[in-house]
Amino acid sequence: SFMQGSKLEVPLWLAKGLHDSKRRIISVELPKIYKEAWRTVFSADANVVDLHKMGPYYYGFGSQLLNFDNPENPEIAQTILQASHRTNRFRRIMDSSQNAYNEDTSALVARLDELERALFQAGQKGLNDFQCWEKGQASQITASSLVQNYGKRKFTDVDG
Repeated sequence: SFMQGSKLEVPLWLAKGLHDSKRRIISVELPKIYKEAWRTVFSADANVVDLHKMGPYYYGFGSQLLNFDNPENPEIAQTILQASHRTNRFRRIMDSSQNAYNEDTSALVARLDELERALFQAGQKGLNDFQCWEKGQASQITASSLVQNYGKRKFTDVDG
């Protein structure tokens, strides 16, 4: 058994399962990258932050933290949005993926969280597929799986 006030590291899924806003079984302490000091860094310039070092699932994990009744939730949500949108972090990643054909991109990719890495890889694949098509090495260009899945979801929503 644990004494009241004990601190314990548990997986996110378990913390979500134990969290009950009525019974207050647990309270959740924010990881440091989501705390005020780091939010200040993001507001200054998110583009200099090594997200993979600080939190490889920064966007996804941060959005899951919003399930807990933390008074700082509005600020956390704002910082996550700001990191990707206001600083054009996603746009810069996509631009880099399109301008780095056959170049060593390991230093750039090393700083990205997993969502950003997937975005970069999708951009690189699209560029590579286009280059192959342009050289006559592919008979057609197909829509990415992201676009195909989005289309399927939209039709499903209409049907339902």
